[in-house]
Amino acid sequence: MSNATVLVADDDGAIRTVLNQALGRAGYDVRTTGNAATLWKWVSEGEGNLVITDVVMPDENGLDLLPRIKKIRPELRVIVMSAQNTLMTAVNATQRGAFEYLPKPFDLNELLNVVERALQATQENTGAPNFDDDDDEILPLIGRSPAMQEVYRTLARLMATDLTVLITGESGTGKELAARALHDYGTRKNFPFVAINMAAIPRELIESELFGHEKGAFTGATSRSTGRFQQAEGGTLFLDEIGDMPAEAQTRLLRVLQEGEYTTVGGKTAIRTDVRIVAATHRDLTQLIRQGLFREDLYYRLNVVPIRMPPLKERREDIPELVKHFLAQSTEEGLPWKIVDGQALERLQDYQWPGNVRELENLIRRLAALYSQETIGIDVIEAELSDTGTPVNEERKSNGIGEAVEGHLKDYFSAHGGELPPAGLYERILKEVERPLIALTLGATRGNQLKAADLLGLNRNTLRKKIRDLNIPVTRTPK
Repeated sequence: MSNATVLVADDDGAIRTVLNQALGRAGYDVRTTGNAATLWKWVSEGEGNLVITDVVMPDENGLDLLPRIKKIRPELRVIVMSAQNTLMTAVNATQRGAFEYLPKPFDLNELLNVVERALQATQENTGAPNFDDDDDEILPLIGRSPAMQEVYRTLARLMATDLTVLITGESGTGKELAARALHDYGTRKNFPFVAINMAAIPRELIESELFGHEKGAFTGATSRSTGRFQQAEGGTLFLDEIGDMPAEAQTRLLRVLQEGEYTTVGGKTAIRTDVRIVAATHRDLTQLIRQGLFREDLYYRLNVVPIRMPPLKERREDIPELVKHFLAQSTEEGLPWKIVDGQALERLQDYQWPGNVRELENLIRRLAALYSQETIGIDVIEAELSDTGTPVNEERKSNGIGEAVEGHLKDYFSAHGGELPPAGLYERILKEVERPLIALTLGATRGNQLKAADLLGLNRNTLRKKIRDLNIPVTRTPK
């Protein structure tokens, strides 16, 4: 729109100057102010074709101004900028009717493109969705890095839709957290969120788990059972590790996505369903397609909107905030308050984090539980990371498990500088040993939980509970 007037509100004079010059060179008439009151005066008087506003201003929050603007001038497009850079800022801006959300610092070329799109956009669907301010209290995703900003913006755009989403990323990057955010802040939040991990269920039972079964449908089916689709009716069904879904179940899922209905295992009557599908995987589905292990048509049905969760090594600047968050969580759970000093934080930021955010969370919980000192220094971090990342030498290989554990415990007691560690040591140490034992056993059995339970001498239900409680990823691999 030529000769359009852009109203800019930001309490930072430098930003106002930059925007005034950039927008002026692009041919727009620009009016700038450092407060919300002047912006509201201009808007209420009918001035301007587009608004660019900051969130935090001296007299009023820009997000609070949005519903008032949309009420009196629903056709007026608003671009929100903020240095807060959290998921909730993006969600709040989108749900209150913003055309676009841009985190600070912003790219000028991107901003100019957004301005052009906003001015050229049709005036359909300008009303802001309903928004509950109570949703502002808890952040499901942590981090203000550029990589996470892209995730936040995509999630915010999808909150008011029912589009199918495919979340990709390495294990431990927070794929389920992203799926839960889509549900908890979306239009289906008052209905169930149901998650199912394809890798954690025997292949022969996946169809029954998803769609339910009739009495007598197979050996052991002594009664009718509802599936996850029925449990998630009206809400969101999260299909984790979708790459591990067997071919038969893929065909049935494709029909659901195409027709909106399914039949139970052993059933004959089609059942209509209304669920939003969000899938996730750490595997390369395109490679699985080439190998004939995943249906190409199903892939395109699932990959309507892709979201990639970045690994922690691509968002190292988020580590201090994540550490603070996990320490606060540990304190809420009754563990002593801890502080990680500056050198220790720098070492954490230098580490590669193959297990991503989940690995960092486990480390912080371990620090909170096992160490008595209030301030965690670099010596403790070095000891923990070396234990995690250093290959076992030949001398240590020759030692038995008992000797290895004894050596680790000696180092652990020494790290407390003559003081005793917190009470409850027995249970904590058992958990530390239990997790790798179960994880390695599952790896040895290629994810077969029946074989793993037999090898460990555990009841299968007990093993499944431990997998859940210890947050152990399970991946079934072909022989």
